Amino acid sequence: MTEEIQGRVSVLIPARNEEANIESAVRSVAAQREVREVIVVDDQSSDRTGEILERLKREFANLRTIRVESLPAGWMGKTNALATAARVATGDWFLFTDADTQHRPESLAALLARAEGEHADLLSLSPGQRVPTWWEKAVVPLVYVGLARRFKFEEVSDPQSPVAAANGQYILISRKMYVRSGGYEAVRAEVLDDVALARRVKAKGGRIVFLPGAVWAETRMYGTFREMWEGWTKNLYALCGGKMTNIMTTVTRTVLLDCLPALAFAAFLVGLIPSLRHSALPPGVALGAVISLMAVAGRQWNYRRKLGRLGLDPSAAKYLILGAPIYSLLLLNSARAHAMGRVRWKGREYRTGNSTKRAE
Repeated sequence: MTEEIQGRVSVLIPARNEEANIESAVRSVAAQREVREVIVVDDQSSDRTGEILERLKREFANLRTIRVESLPAGWMGKTNALATAARVATGDWFLFTDADTQHRPESLAALLARAEGEHADLLSLSPGQRVPTWWEKAVVPLVYVGLARRFKFEEVSDPQSPVAAANGQYILISRKMYVRSGGYEAVRAEVLDDVALARRVKAKGGRIVFLPGAVWAETRMYGTFREMWEGWTKNLYALCGGKMTNIMTTVTRTVLLDCLPALAFAAFLVGLIPSLRHSALPPGVALGAVISLMAVAGRQWNYRRKLGRLGLDPSAAKYLILGAPIYSLLLLNSARAHAMGRVRWKGREYRTGNSTKRAE
Protein backbone atom coordinates (compact mmCIF):
# COMPACT_ATOMS: atom_id res chain seq x y z
CA MET A 1 0.00 0.00 0.00
CA THR A 2 1.39 3.41 -0.93
CA GLU A 3 2.07 6.23 1.49
CA GLU A 4 -0.66 8.32 -0.17
CA ILE A 5 -3.34 5.73 0.57
CA GLN A 6 -2.20 5.63 4.20
CA GLY A 7 -2.77 9.36 4.62
CA ARG A 8 -5.36 10.95 6.87
CA VAL A 9 -7.16 13.25 4.44
CA SER A 10 -9.96 12.48 2.00
CA VAL A 11 -10.00 15.02 -0.83
CA LEU A 12 -13.54 15.54 -2.16
CA ILE A 13 -14.14 17.25 -5.52
CA PRO A 14 -17.44 17.98 -7.27
CA ALA A 15 -17.19 17.98 -11.07
CA ARG A 16 -19.85 18.99 -13.57
CA ASN A 17 -18.54 19.42 -17.12
CA GLU A 18 -14.99 20.08 -15.96
CA GLU A 19 -12.99 18.55 -18.82
CA ALA A 20 -10.80 21.65 -18.99
CA ASN A 21 -9.82 21.54 -15.31
CA ILE A 22 -10.28 18.14 -13.71
CA GLU A 23 -6.96 16.54 -14.70
CA SER A 24 -4.80 19.35 -13.33
CA ALA A 25 -6.88 19.50 -10.15
CA VAL A 26 -6.57 15.76 -9.50
CA ARG A 27 -2.87 15.71 -10.29
CA SER A 28 -2.22 18.60 -7.92
CA VAL A 29 -3.69 16.74 -4.92
CA ALA A 30 -3.46 12.99 -5.58
CA ALA A 31 0.28 12.68 -4.96
CA GLN A 32 0.45 14.97 -1.92
CA ARG A 33 1.47 13.73 1.49
CA GLU A 34 -1.44 13.11 3.89
CA VAL A 35 -3.87 12.26 1.07
CA ARG A 36 -5.64 9.00 1.80
CA GLU A 37 -8.00 9.16 -1.17
CA VAL A 38 -9.33 11.53 -3.80
CA ILE A 39 -13.06 11.17 -4.42
CA VAL A 40 -14.42 12.97 -7.49
CA VAL A 41 -18.18 13.13 -7.96
CA ASP A 42 -19.12 13.36 -11.63
CA ASP A 43 -22.34 15.35 -11.48
CA GLN A 44 -24.12 14.39 -14.70
CA SER A 45 -21.30 15.66 -16.88
CA SER A 46 -22.00 15.63 -20.61
CA ASP A 47 -18.44 16.38 -21.69
CA ARG A 48 -15.22 14.33 -21.36
CA THR A 49 -14.97 14.64 -17.56
CA GLY A 50 -15.84 10.97 -16.97
CA GLU A 51 -13.46 9.76 -19.67
CA ILE A 52 -10.57 11.77 -18.21
CA LEU A 53 -11.27 10.46 -14.71
CA GLU A 54 -11.26 6.85 -15.92
CA ARG A 55 -7.84 7.40 -17.47
CA LEU A 56 -6.50 9.02 -14.30
CA LYS A 57 -7.73 6.11 -12.17
CA ARG A 58 -5.25 3.87 -13.97
CA GLU A 59 -2.47 6.20 -12.83
CA PHE A 60 -3.58 7.06 -9.29
CA ALA A 61 -4.55 4.13 -7.06
CA ASN A 62 -6.09 6.48 -4.50
CA LEU A 63 -8.54 8.07 -6.98
CA ARG A 64 -12.19 7.06 -6.67
CA THR A 65 -15.07 8.31 -8.78
CA ILE A 66 -18.82 8.43 -8.23
CA ARG A 67 -21.32 9.26 -10.95
CA VAL A 68 -24.60 10.84 -9.87
CA GLU A 69 -27.43 10.62 -12.37
CA SER A 70 -30.00 12.96 -10.83
CA LEU A 71 -30.34 15.92 -8.49
CA PRO A 72 -32.67 15.30 -5.54
CA ALA A 73 -35.35 17.89 -4.88
CA GLY A 74 -34.28 20.60 -2.44
CA TRP A 75 -30.54 20.25 -3.13
CA MET A 76 -27.99 22.41 -4.91
CA GLY A 77 -25.83 20.46 -7.34
CA LYS A 78 -22.61 21.12 -5.42
CA THR A 79 -24.01 20.28 -1.98
CA ASN A 80 -25.43 17.01 -3.32
CA ALA A 81 -22.09 16.06 -4.89
CA LEU A 82 -20.08 16.85 -1.77
CA ALA A 83 -22.53 15.14 0.59
CA THR A 84 -22.39 12.06 -1.67
CA ALA A 85 -18.59 12.02 -1.49
CA ALA A 86 -18.52 12.59 2.28
CA ARG A 87 -20.77 9.56 2.92
CA VAL A 88 -18.10 7.19 1.58
CA ALA A 89 -14.95 9.10 2.62
CA THR A 90 -12.71 7.32 5.12
CA GLY A 91 -10.23 10.00 6.20
CA ASP A 92 -9.97 11.66 9.60
CA TRP A 93 -10.04 14.99 7.74
CA PHE A 94 -11.98 16.06 4.66
CA LEU A 95 -10.62 18.53 2.12
CA PHE A 96 -13.44 19.96 0.03
CA THR A 97 -12.04 21.65 -3.05
CA ASP A 98 -13.18 22.68 -6.51
CA ALA A 99 -12.33 21.13 -9.86
CA ASP A 100 -10.84 24.43 -11.04
CA THR A 101 -8.44 24.70 -8.09
CA GLN A 102 -4.80 23.68 -8.24
CA HIS A 103 -2.78 22.91 -5.11
CA ARG A 104 0.88 23.72 -4.58
CA PRO A 105 3.20 20.80 -3.75
CA GLU A 106 3.29 20.01 0.00
CA SER A 107 0.47 22.49 0.67
CA LEU A 108 -1.84 19.94 2.26
CA ALA A 109 0.71 18.64 4.76
CA ALA A 110 1.60 22.21 5.75
CA LEU A 111 -2.01 23.28 6.20
CA LEU A 112 -3.02 20.13 8.04
CA ALA A 113 -0.14 20.72 10.46
CA ARG A 114 -1.30 24.31 10.90
CA ALA A 115 -4.90 23.28 11.51
CA GLU A 116 -3.86 20.79 14.15
CA GLY A 117 -1.29 23.15 15.65
CA GLU A 118 -3.97 25.84 16.10
CA HIS A 119 -6.60 23.33 17.25
CA ALA A 120 -8.81 24.28 14.32
CA ASP A 121 -11.87 22.25 13.38
CA LEU A 122 -12.07 23.95 9.98
CA LEU A 123 -9.34 25.67 8.00
CA SER A 124 -10.25 27.53 4.84
CA LEU A 125 -8.28 29.51 2.29
CA SER A 126 -9.06 32.31 -0.09
CA PRO A 127 -6.82 30.99 -2.89
CA GLY A 128 -4.96 32.97 -5.47
CA GLN A 129 -6.96 33.80 -8.59
CA ARG A 130 -5.79 33.25 -12.16
CA VAL A 131 -7.22 36.08 -14.25
CA PRO A 132 -5.83 35.93 -17.81
CA THR A 133 -8.50 38.04 -19.54
CA TRP A 134 -9.30 41.74 -19.11
CA TRP A 135 -12.79 41.04 -17.76
CA GLU A 136 -11.42 38.66 -15.14
CA LYS A 137 -8.76 41.18 -14.13
CA ALA A 138 -11.43 43.87 -13.91
CA VAL A 139 -14.01 42.00 -11.83
CA VAL A 140 -12.66 38.99 -9.91
CA PRO A 141 -10.02 40.82 -7.80
CA LEU A 142 -12.52 43.61 -7.07
CA VAL A 143 -15.04 41.10 -5.74
CA TYR A 144 -12.43 39.48 -3.51
CA VAL A 145 -11.36 42.83 -2.08
CA GLY A 146 -15.01 43.43 -1.21
CA LEU A 147 -15.30 40.00 0.39
CA ALA A 148 -12.18 40.61 2.46
CA ARG A 149 -13.80 43.79 3.77
CA ARG A 150 -17.00 41.93 4.73
CA PHE A 151 -15.37 38.70 6.00
CA LYS A 152 -12.15 39.82 7.65
CA PHE A 153 -9.71 36.95 8.14
CA GLU A 154 -8.91 37.91 11.73
CA GLU A 155 -12.60 38.18 12.69
CA VAL A 156 -13.53 34.85 11.13
CA SER A 157 -10.58 33.22 12.91
CA ASP A 158 -11.49 34.80 16.27
CA PRO A 159 -13.49 32.33 18.40
CA GLN A 160 -15.11 35.27 20.21
CA SER A 161 -16.38 36.86 17.00
CA PRO A 162 -19.76 35.82 15.55
CA VAL A 163 -18.43 36.32 12.00
CA ALA A 164 -18.06 33.02 10.16
CA ALA A 165 -17.01 32.32 6.59
CA ALA A 166 -15.22 29.82 4.40
CA ASN A 167 -14.27 29.56 0.74
CA GLY A 168 -15.50 26.41 -0.99
CA GLN A 169 -12.38 26.33 -3.14
CA TYR A 170 -10.51 25.09 -0.05
CA ILE A 171 -12.20 23.79 3.11
CA LEU A 172 -10.22 21.44 5.35
CA ILE A 173 -12.50 20.13 8.11
CA SER A 174 -12.15 17.35 10.64
CA ARG A 175 -14.48 14.41 10.17
CA LYS A 176 -15.77 14.84 13.73
CA MET A 177 -16.75 18.46 13.15
CA TYR A 178 -18.24 17.70 9.75
CA VAL A 179 -20.55 15.15 11.34
CA ARG A 180 -21.28 17.34 14.36
CA SER A 181 -22.20 20.34 12.20
CA GLY A 182 -24.56 18.32 10.04
CA GLY A 183 -22.32 18.61 7.00
CA TYR A 184 -23.65 19.37 3.57
CA GLU A 185 -26.95 17.67 4.33
CA ALA A 186 -27.68 20.53 6.73
CA VAL A 187 -26.96 23.20 4.09
CA ARG A 188 -28.30 21.32 1.08
CA ALA A 189 -30.37 24.21 -0.34
CA GLU A 190 -27.93 27.05 0.44
CA VAL A 191 -26.57 29.13 -2.41
CA LEU A 192 -23.55 29.97 -0.22
CA ASP A 193 -22.98 26.46 1.08
CA ASP A 194 -19.42 27.25 2.19
CA VAL A 195 -20.40 30.21 4.37
CA ALA A 196 -23.43 28.32 5.70
CA LEU A 197 -21.25 25.35 6.69
CA ALA A 198 -18.78 27.66 8.44
CA ARG A 199 -21.62 29.27 10.39
CA ARG A 200 -22.81 25.88 11.57
CA VAL A 201 -19.27 24.96 12.63
CA LYS A 202 -18.92 28.14 14.67
CA ALA A 203 -22.41 27.75 16.13
CA LYS A 204 -21.39 24.29 17.36
CA GLY A 205 -18.37 25.74 19.14
CA GLY A 206 -15.86 24.78 16.46
CA ARG A 207 -12.76 26.84 15.76
CA ILE A 208 -12.19 28.27 12.28
CA VAL A 209 -8.90 29.42 10.77
CA PHE A 210 -9.42 31.53 7.63
CA LEU A 211 -6.39 32.62 5.63
CA PRO A 212 -5.35 34.33 2.39
CA GLY A 213 -4.05 31.35 0.48
CA ALA A 214 -2.32 32.33 -2.77
CA VAL A 215 0.89 30.64 -1.65
CA TRP A 216 -0.89 27.30 -1.24
CA ALA A 217 -3.58 27.14 -3.94
CA GLU A 218 -4.77 28.92 -7.04
CA THR A 219 -7.95 28.81 -9.10
CA ARG A 220 -9.49 30.20 -12.24
CA MET A 221 -13.15 30.52 -11.45
CA TYR A 222 -14.66 31.27 -14.86
CA GLY A 223 -13.67 30.44 -18.42
CA THR A 224 -16.10 32.84 -20.12
CA PHE A 225 -17.69 36.19 -19.39
CA ARG A 226 -21.11 34.52 -19.37
CA GLU A 227 -19.98 32.04 -16.70
CA MET A 228 -18.66 34.90 -14.60
CA TRP A 229 -21.91 36.82 -15.00
CA GLU A 230 -23.98 33.77 -13.94
CA GLY A 231 -21.64 32.85 -11.10
CA TRP A 232 -21.53 36.25 -9.42
CA THR A 233 -25.23 36.80 -10.11
CA LYS A 234 -25.85 33.63 -8.12
CA ASN A 235 -23.57 34.57 -5.24
CA LEU A 236 -23.24 38.33 -4.72
CA TYR A 237 -26.64 38.99 -3.16
CA ALA A 238 -26.05 36.26 -0.59
CA LEU A 239 -22.48 37.44 -0.02
CA CYS A 240 -23.92 40.86 0.82
CA GLY A 241 -25.97 39.29 3.58
CA GLY A 242 -29.11 38.80 1.53
CA LYS A 243 -30.15 42.41 2.16
CA MET A 244 -31.00 45.00 -0.44
CA THR A 245 -29.66 47.73 1.84
CA ASN A 246 -26.21 46.11 1.73
CA ILE A 247 -26.39 45.83 -2.05
CA MET A 248 -27.28 49.50 -2.44
CA THR A 249 -24.60 50.56 0.05
CA THR A 250 -21.97 48.65 -1.89
CA VAL A 251 -23.18 49.97 -5.25
CA THR A 252 -23.26 53.54 -3.93
CA ARG A 253 -19.77 53.20 -2.47
CA THR A 254 -18.43 51.77 -5.73
CA VAL A 255 -20.05 54.44 -7.90
CA LEU A 256 -19.00 57.37 -5.69
CA LEU A 257 -15.44 56.26 -5.03
CA ASP A 258 -14.49 54.43 -8.22
CA CYS A 259 -16.81 55.44 -11.08
CA LEU A 260 -17.51 59.16 -10.57
CA PRO A 261 -13.90 60.33 -10.14
CA ALA A 262 -12.96 58.67 -13.43
CA LEU A 263 -15.98 60.16 -15.19
CA ALA A 264 -15.23 63.58 -13.69
CA PHE A 265 -11.63 63.45 -14.88
CA ALA A 266 -12.79 62.50 -18.38
CA ALA A 267 -15.31 65.36 -18.36
CA PHE A 268 -12.76 67.92 -17.17
CA LEU A 269 -10.26 66.64 -19.73
CA VAL A 270 -12.80 67.18 -22.50
CA GLY A 271 -13.34 70.69 -21.14
CA LEU A 272 -9.61 71.41 -21.19
CA ILE A 273 -9.04 70.49 -24.84
CA PRO A 274 -10.79 73.50 -26.45
CA SER A 275 -9.24 75.79 -23.83
CA LEU A 276 -5.75 74.60 -24.74
CA ARG A 277 -6.41 75.45 -28.38
CA HIS A 278 -6.96 79.06 -27.37
CA SER A 279 -4.04 79.08 -24.91
CA ALA A 280 -6.43 79.67 -22.02
CA LEU A 281 -6.80 77.45 -18.99
CA PRO A 282 -9.93 78.17 -16.95
CA PRO A 283 -8.84 77.76 -13.31
CA GLY A 284 -11.97 75.85 -12.32
CA VAL A 285 -11.63 73.29 -15.10
CA ALA A 286 -7.92 72.79 -14.53
CA LEU A 287 -8.38 72.44 -10.77
CA GLY A 288 -11.23 69.99 -11.27
CA ALA A 289 -9.10 67.87 -13.58
CA VAL A 290 -6.24 67.79 -11.07
CA ILE A 291 -8.51 66.90 -8.13
CA SER A 292 -10.36 64.16 -10.02
CA LEU A 293 -7.06 62.73 -11.30
CA MET A 294 -5.71 62.67 -7.74
CA ALA A 295 -8.88 60.86 -6.60
CA VAL A 296 -8.49 58.24 -9.33
CA ALA A 297 -4.79 57.77 -8.52
CA GLY A 298 -5.55 57.50 -4.80
CA ARG A 299 -8.16 54.82 -5.34
CA GLN A 300 -5.78 52.92 -7.62
CA TRP A 301 -3.04 53.05 -5.01
CA ASN A 302 -5.35 51.90 -2.22
CA TYR A 303 -6.78 49.09 -4.36
CA ARG A 304 -3.30 47.95 -5.38
CA ARG A 305 -2.29 47.75 -1.73
CA LYS A 306 -5.36 45.64 -0.86
CA LEU A 307 -4.69 43.26 -3.74
CA GLY A 308 -1.17 42.73 -2.49
CA ARG A 309 -2.42 41.90 1.00
CA LEU A 310 -4.65 39.18 -0.48
CA GLY A 311 -1.82 37.71 -2.51
CA LEU A 312 -3.48 38.83 -5.75
CA ASP A 313 -1.64 40.49 -8.64
CA PRO A 314 -1.37 44.22 -7.81
CA SER A 315 -1.15 45.07 -11.51
CA ALA A 316 -4.88 44.29 -11.79
CA ALA A 317 -5.46 47.67 -10.10
CA LYS A 318 -5.22 49.39 -13.46
CA TYR A 319 -8.47 47.64 -14.46
CA LEU A 320 -10.42 49.20 -11.58
CA ILE A 321 -12.04 51.80 -13.84
CA LEU A 322 -13.44 49.01 -16.02
CA GLY A 323 -14.31 46.70 -13.14
CA ALA A 324 -16.24 49.14 -10.96
CA PRO A 325 -19.24 49.64 -13.30
CA ILE A 326 -19.40 45.91 -14.17
CA TYR A 327 -19.26 45.03 -10.47
CA SER A 328 -22.08 47.50 -9.74
CA LEU A 329 -24.24 45.99 -12.49
CA LEU A 330 -23.52 42.50 -11.19
CA LEU A 331 -24.62 43.49 -7.69
CA LEU A 332 -27.89 44.90 -9.00
CA ASN A 333 -28.46 41.90 -11.27
CA SER A 334 -27.85 39.52 -8.38
CA ALA A 335 -30.40 41.39 -6.26
CA ARG A 336 -32.87 41.24 -9.15
CA ALA A 337 -32.37 37.49 -9.67
CA HIS A 338 -32.81 36.71 -5.98
CA ALA A 339 -35.87 38.96 -5.78
CA MET A 340 -37.36 36.91 -8.61
CA GLY A 341 -36.42 33.75 -6.70
CA ARG A 342 -34.35 32.09 -9.40
CA VAL A 343 -30.66 31.82 -10.28
CA ARG A 344 -28.88 29.78 -12.94
CA TRP A 345 -25.62 27.90 -12.73
CA LYS A 346 -24.07 25.23 -14.97
CA GLY A 347 -27.21 24.60 -16.93
CA ARG A 348 -29.48 24.32 -13.90
CA GLU A 349 -32.01 26.74 -12.48
CA TYR A 350 -32.38 26.99 -8.72
CA ARG A 351 -35.02 28.57 -6.55
CA THR A 352 -33.52 30.88 -3.98
CA GLY A 353 -34.46 31.57 -0.40
CA ASN A 354 -32.71 33.19 2.55
CA SER A 355 -29.28 31.73 1.91
CA THR A 356 -27.68 33.69 4.72
CA LYS A 357 -29.85 32.55 7.62
CA ARG A 358 -28.10 31.66 10.83
CA ALA A 359 -27.29 28.06 11.62
CA GLU A 360 -29.68 26.38 13.94
